[in-house]
Amino acid sequence: MRAPVTIATRRPRYTSAMAEPYLTDHLLIAMPALGDPNFVRSVTLICQHDADGAMGLVINRQGDYTVGDLFGQLDIVCDSSEMKSRRVLSGGPVQPERGFVLHGDGSRWHSTLHIGEQLSVTTSRDILAALARGDGPSDTLVTLGYAGWGAGQLEEELAENSWLTAPASHEILFRTPLDQRWQAAARAVGIDLSRLTDYAGHA
Repeated sequence: MRAPVTIATRRPRYTSAMAEPYLTDHLLIAMPALGDPNFVRSVTLICQHDADGAMGLVINRQGDYTVGDLFGQLDIVCDSSEMKSRRVLSGGPVQPERGFVLHGDGSRWHSTLHIGEQLSVTTSRDILAALARGDGPSDTLVTLGYAGWGAGQLEEELAENSWLTAPASHEILFRTPLDQRWQAAARAVGIDLSRLTDYAGHA
């Protein structure tokens, strides 16, 4: 039996007030040589990155749940079979029972972090209720779990050439099929991953 999922009701403990060289609002693209099974061929949207560490959502891993499963566990009524059939993504190995809704507008809900000008992540139930009614944001990804790095950890991995980085792209986040996002994100910075094997480098 699956463990119940939760949607946080309090604002996450991170801020969007970031400065360079931090990577908030960027995509982290796994290099082919990266062997961590949690991140093989992954693309992760960095939602927060500062001196204390980084937090992101993997945006190309299909999870075990559908959105309808979440609605059912949260007692949210939805009449849209299309919405209920959407797959929930596996956002990362940390707190895999915690829900996040990534959305492509600046709307504010009970617990929302604005990542960029037109990109936000919400962790409160109200946005799911709106999606069930059909009046939520038009561009959304629903994930369970997140990826996290301690202070300096992501910087070390970047120095080891484990990742490519690219600016966040609505086209990749909301329009590109899951199985094409890894290659598409790398192409956005001029890298053809099919030409790379064990070579490591980052843009």
